[in-house]
Amino acid sequence: MQIDGAVIKEQGVTFAVVVVKSHVISNTAAASNMRRSLSSVFPGMPIILMAQDSRGIPTYQGKNDIVKFLANIHPGRIPWKRYTIS
Repeated sequence: MQIDGAVIKEQGVTFAVVVVKSHVISNTAAASNMRRSLSSVFPGMPIILMAQDSRGIPTYQGKNDIVKFLANIHPGRIPWKRYTIS
């Protein structure tokens, strides 16, 4: 399986942002399961989930302070990378 994500270090905090479908963010159990499955790819990091609507506007879900930070960043500035996970 391939995912699009990024590892970001900001103000001494390293965290991951991963693109998911909107239904993952809107379902607490699905979001928790996704984070659990990604924890081996991004060990020890807070994982922020991001979904985009049809206009490309992102919605973030995760630690509030990181979500607030990301809400002020254009998604094009995030250093996206494609990860292959099994």
